[in-house]
Amino acid sequence: MSNGHAWVVGATGQIGRVAVQALATDGWEVTAASRGGGRDERWADGVRSVALDRNEAGALATALGDGCDVLIDMVAYGEQHARQLTGLADRIGSAVVISSGAVYEDDRGRSFDTQGEPDGAPLYPVPIPETQATVAPADATYGTRKIRLEQDLLAAGGTLPVTLLRAGAIHGRHCRSPRELYFVKRLLDGRRRRVLAYNGTSRFHPVHVSNVAELIRLAARQPGSRVLNAADPQAPTVAEIASAIDGVLGRETETVLVAGAPPEGGVGETPWSSAHPIVYDMTAAAKELGYRPVTGYAESLPETVEWLAGQLDGRDWRDAFPAMLRAYGEGLFDYAAEDAWLERYDRGTSAR
Repeated sequence: MSNGHAWVVGATGQIGRVAVQALATDGWEVTAASRGGGRDERWADGVRSVALDRNEAGALATALGDGCDVLIDMVAYGEQHARQLTGLADRIGSAVVISSGAVYEDDRGRSFDTQGEPDGAPLYPVPIPETQATVAPADATYGTRKIRLEQDLLAAGGTLPVTLLRAGAIHGRHCRSPRELYFVKRLLDGRRRRVLAYNGTSRFHPVHVSNVAELIRLAARQPGSRVLNAADPQAPTVAEIASAIDGVLGRETETVLVAGAPPEGGVGETPWSSAHPIVYDMTAAAKELGYRPVTGYAESLPETVEWLAGQLDGRDWRDAFPAMLRAYGEGLFDYAAEDAWLERYDRGTSAR
């Protein structure tokens, strides 16, 4: 028997692909909406796919028709999308919307965007609960747009129950900005040494797409207005991540640790590098939804690494992952700068 009709916006994105399959397997009638109207090869035959540009005036309302029992939104940002969803509250039984851990702020007004250098005071408590303060809503950054979305949707809780999932560093297949690329490409290029800032202890809590999909599945079955973190059961350090990727590819790499921030030229800076640990508390999700993780970081890594290697086969990384280039720039793989710094380091004359 069907649980009802689930509508997924952003269905062919990284999380959407897995969430659609999880909902279909759980007994939902699923409509998968994306700009191209495409399908994932692993979806069940019963999944209906539709083309939708949610930013086109009236497009979502028209496509939604008589409505759905639950709407899952992977790509909502800011005031406009909140208004779009609340305007359809009479046709949506409940919603599950992806937010971000980037909304958190510490008691000194520091956030993910403005964390600064370590000064003996942690940026956030470890782990971070959902009750932690958040940035002010605005259109300035990713985090401020997400908190605007959250606040506007929660204000409509009486007419539209919504679960907001504050995701960590999302990983898995089909990621447009895969942080694991930093180490996978270096190994495939034959690099045998690496430099890690902050002594390799940076922790930026990851979450695998299948764990997000499990939270979505559970929230769809238990409508309510709530905010929950979304993270893996472990929050490995960047050094542990590097070592795990070495293991998947069967390589050994010498690691050179830098005590503080990255030296000149960004040597030792990675997509996980942070002066402060960012770790999310998953207690509330377990208590409110009965959530149990589907996988851990290390367990999920072989599939991710295999997918990354396939995407890089015969292709320039900038063509394979243009979003990664936009996010981190050409310096991500500046081997010349790294080798020059390592040469000075070996001579005992490395300068910051």
